[in-house]
Amino acid sequence: MQYPEPIAKLIASYMKLPGIGEKTATRLAFYTIGMDEDDVKDFSKALVAVKEDLHYCSICGNITEDDPCPICKDQGRDQTTIVVVENSRDVMAMERMNEYHGLYHVLHGTISPSEGTGPMDINIPSLIERLKKHSEVQEVIIATNASMDGETTAQYLAKLLKPAGIKVTRLAHGLSAGADIDYTDEVTLFKAVQGRTEM
Repeated sequence: MQYPEPIAKLIASYMKLPGIGEKTATRLAFYTIGMDEDDVKDFSKALVAVKEDLHYCSICGNITEDDPCPICKDQGRDQTTIVVVENSRDVMAMERMNEYHGLYHVLHGTISPSEGTGPMDINIPSLIERLKKHSEVQEVIIATNASMDGETTAQYLAKLLKPAGIKVTRLAHGLSAGADIDYTDEVTLFKAVQGRTEM
């Protein structure tokens, strides 16, 4: 027996989310059917709002409602240090730590030869332009994940930035191999920032 078209479309939509297979998508679809109508409308409005109201900061690439984002606009932050991360979730993880008060740069991915992603396919060119315009930057902390692609990206950035006389460091202690920054607790992340090493 086939599901009515609205349910089939909802299941197919849920299956587009990462890690959601057909069984989970079906369970979510039927859960949605049982939800209060106002909750479903709020849910759909939230989905539309994240696509219509959010964009990337023209300076750092972080996701934001305003351009530039609140972090880039905040002159009280340390303008001499930039943490380079893979995605906006990593910025949120660093901010939860509440110990780092510098700036960020979001790459929106990593260099991945296996997937055909090179330096020009992620947000590296804008980082270079940013560093050229802002000579006050003294240190770039590379906070890509401890994965093969994260390491490849970190090594590439280190080789690219060191000749410019900028101190390049990498997050160290506390992050295990293969760990994702956005799933790391604040204490471990703080230790990793404290124990960063120069590349």
